[in-house]
Amino acid sequence: MQKLPLLGISSIANLLASIKFSKYFELGKNDIIFTIFTDSAELYQTRLQEQRVLKGNYTEKQAALDWEGPLKAQKIDYFLELRYLEKKRIHNLKYYTWVEQQGKTCQEIQHQWEPDYWKETFEDNLDELDTAIEEFDALL
Repeated sequence: MQKLPLLGISSIANLLASIKFSKYFELGKNDIIFTIFTDSAELYQTRLQEQRVLKGNYTEKQAALDWEGPLKAQKIDYFLELRYLEKKRIHNLKYYTWVEQQGKTCQEIQHQWEPDYWKETFEDNLDELDTAIEEFDALL
């Protein structure tokens, strides 16, 4: 529970999606899921304060209930195996957050659709990624 602030809303959504993905595809102990924790609770201090006012402090008991409920009891509801055009539609939803909020270009978003983008981003930067993973693991 002490490390929970490492996860923000998007990170928790990615975690839940990973659980649903593994259940949907019936993955087992020999399979690996790689997901991204894109934010931390630090970004949501106002929302956390609102929840404390409404529900009180987050307790060990509530953490145990959340572990048994929302985490362990995840099902494959609201999971959709996408066809090509559905994937493209979701990909194009990045426009607002990438272009309007982060100042990226449309070309950068379109480049992400190409497999080479991910090779350049991940496979060609393994040392940098290993370092980032080790730094994050040190927080745990």
